[in-house]
Parts: sequence; structure tokens; C-alpha cells
Amino acid sequence: MMNLITVLLQAAAPAAPAGTPAAGGQGAFWIMIIAMFAIMWLFMIRPQRKQQKEMEAFRNALQKGDKVITTGGIYGTVDEVKDRYVVLKVDGETKLRVDKGSIVKDPNQGPQA
Repeated sequence: MMNLITVLLQAAAPAAPAGTPAAGGQGAFWIMIIAMFAIMWLFMIRPQRKQQKEMEAFRNALQKGDKVITTGGIYGTVDEVKDRYVVLKVDGETKLRVDKGSIVKDPNQGPQA
């Protein structure tokens, strides 16, 4: 299949006189590579970084009394906030110490897009 496409493209290309370099070979290749990386950055990397910054800001703004969910699906209320971890009150007087990185969202917020 690839050979057929290659043959058809070569047949459709105008023949260049002998001794002249092929036009657009390397330049078009580099333009396509740069365009591909630009599109990938625009649609994949940029939104992911924005989401990470929002999540980091959410975790840094945690205060006592905030309701949160962990990555493991545990619902709780923040009882104590430290630099690296948070103490959650989950049921009555049951408390869990969890890493700040495991807190994913506030259940009062709607579904995230």
C-alpha cells in the first residue's frame, strides 16, 4: 500500500531539470515537525499544566473544616493542615493522616470538565 502511494506521488510531481535540487524537501519536513509539536503543546501540554496549577492552588488553600475527597475515594473534613500532609476527620472522631497530593477535589464543586 505504501509503495503504491509513493509511486502515485512521484508520478504526480513535476520533473525537475537535472542538476537542480529538489524544492521544499528539508524545509517542509522541519515545518511539519515544528507544527506538530506546536499543536501537541497547544492541545495537550498547556491544558494539563493549567490543571496541575489549579490543583496545587486548591491543595495549598486547604483550611480546617474544608470537605475533601482523596484519590482513594475517602470523603472527609480537614481537621489539621501541615506542610506535607493533612489530617482528615472521616467518621465521628476517626482521623486519618493523608498526603496533600492524595487530595483531589472538593465535593461541593460540581463535576470537573
